[in-house]
Amino acid sequence: VFGLSTHPYGCRVIQRILEHCTGDQTCPVLEELHQHTEQLVQDQYGNYVVQHVLEHGRPEDKNKIVNVVRGKVLPLSQHKFASNVVEKCVTHASRSERAVLIEEVCSFLDGPHSALYTMMKDQYANYVVQKMIEVAEPPQRKLLLHKIRPHVPSLRKYTYGKHILAKLEKYLLKSGDGGMAGLGPSGPSSNGAL
Repeated sequence: VFGLSTHPYGCRVIQRILEHCTGDQTCPVLEELHQHTEQLVQDQYGNYVVQHVLEHGRPEDKNKIVNVVRGKVLPLSQHKFASNVVEKCVTHASRSERAVLIEEVCSFLDGPHSALYTMMKDQYANYVVQKMIEVAEPPQRKLLLHKIRPHVPSLRKYTYGKHILAKLEKYLLKSGDGGMAGLGPSGPSSNGAL
């Protein structure tokens, strides 16, 4: 199963098996996949199999994948292939699992060495942060925005940081929170957006 999952055509076969076979037939396949999740998320083809499980799998299978990602959100988000899996985890995890993943990147340090700031400047991880902003529950989104606010001036200097600012602008305008004016570098905005 691992060999097929890491093959350009085999990964598609595994995805079709997971889609069209019965639970009894897919159970041994999933068991083997779970034994290799950490390698699969970083593989150029295996990551598609893991993403497929996150999108279409049972809650218990999604939970096993999220548990592999937990504690490693920063390094996996900086990886070309694994970052796509982290995005899917954020999108398809349960509310409580999503909150834990967001809390993980918000809790390590503050300032220029924080996980969140590192991710916002990274060519792959910035997409994970954008997805977090998009799908977070209001308390987590508020936490993210609070943690991002001090970095707004420096994010403008980075190509990938600008992507985060564009996502924030879009979200804040859509939510009626005044756009980037609500992200000024000094303290909370007068309208309470953050």
